[in-house]
Amino acid sequence: MTTDVDRPRAVRPSIPVSDRVFRGVVRGTGLLVLVIMGAIGIFLAYQAIPTLRDYGLGFFTEPTFVPNSGKLGIAAVSLFTLQVAGVAIVVAFPLALATALFISEYAPARFRRSLIAVLDLMAAVPSVVYGLFGFVFLTPQIIYLSRWLSKYLGFLPFFHVDTDVNAAAWEQSKYTSSPFIAGIVVAMMVLPFAASIMREVFSQAPAGEREGALALGSTRWGVIRSVVLPFGTGGIIGGSMLALGRALGETIAVLMILAPSFEIKFHLLENGAVTISSLIALRFGEATPGQLSALLAAGLVLFLFTLAVNTLASMIVARSRSGSATEI
Repeated sequence: MTTDVDRPRAVRPSIPVSDRVFRGVVRGTGLLVLVIMGAIGIFLAYQAIPTLRDYGLGFFTEPTFVPNSGKLGIAAVSLFTLQVAGVAIVVAFPLALATALFISEYAPARFRRSLIAVLDLMAAVPSVVYGLFGFVFLTPQIIYLSRWLSKYLGFLPFFHVDTDVNAAAWEQSKYTSSPFIAGIVVAMMVLPFAASIMREVFSQAPAGEREGALALGSTRWGVIRSVVLPFGTGGIIGGSMLALGRALGETIAVLMILAPSFEIKFHLLENGAVTISSLIALRFGEATPGQLSALLAAGLVLFLFTLAVNTLASMIVARSRSGSATEI
C-alpha cells in the first residue's frame, strides 16, 4: 500500500494590478532618465567632433579660449570651475551639516517646521537673485576678508595676491570678481540642497537606538555622535555630492560676479576667472558654427565632470549605507 508523500506546495502570490502598474511606471521612468542622459552625452560628443578633430588633445591643455585664432582650449576654465566648486563645498559642507543637525536634533518642535520651510524657500530662490546679492552686497564686504587672508596667509599659493597688502591705499580691485567670492555665493545656493538631504536622513535615525544610547547615560551630543551621524553617513555624502554637482554647473550667479580671464592661476583671492558654464552663457548668443562646436565641447567636459561626481557619490553611498554602523 502506497502513501502520499508530503510535498511543498508552490505558492504563487497574486500581484495586484496597481502594483504591476506602479512597477512598470517606475521602471519606465528609470529607463527614460538613462535614455535622456545618454542622448545628451551623445549629442554633446557629436557636436564636439569638429573641435576635437581640429585641435586634438591641445583643446584640454590650452588655456586661451579664442575661436578661429589657433588658440582654443579649456584648461583655464576647467581649473576655475573646480576652484569655484571647491570653495563652495568647503564653505557649504560644515554649514549644511550644522544646519541639518540643529533642525533635527536641537530646534524646539514648535519652530522646526518653520525652519524647514525657510530652508526649502532658500532652495527655491532664483540664481540671479543670489548673483545680485553677491555682486551688490557681499563683494564690498568680502574683499576685506580676502585682504586679511592674503596678508596673514599669503605664504600659501591659494591665498597669495600680487599686490602690496600692507599699503595704506590698497588696491581693492585686485580682490573683486575672484573665484573666492563666486565660491561663497555658490555655497549659499547649494547649502539648502545639502542641508535638506542631511536633515531628512538624520530625522529617520531609529528611535530605539536613540533611547538605548540615552538609557546607557549618553548625552545629546553622544547620541548624535554614536547614532545619528553613523546612520546618516549616506545622506551626508549624498547631500555633499549633490551640492558639488550643482556648484560645478552654476551659471548666472557666477557670470554676474566673475570678470572673464583665461590665465591659468591658482590664486583664489585674485581678480579674474571664468567657469565652463559661465563661458557658455557669455559666448553662446553670438557664436558662429565653429565657435558653437567649441562651446559644446566645453559643455561635454562639464557633463563628464558632473557624471563623474555623481557616479563617485553613488559608489561611496553604496559602500556606506545609512544605519550600517549603528549597532549597539
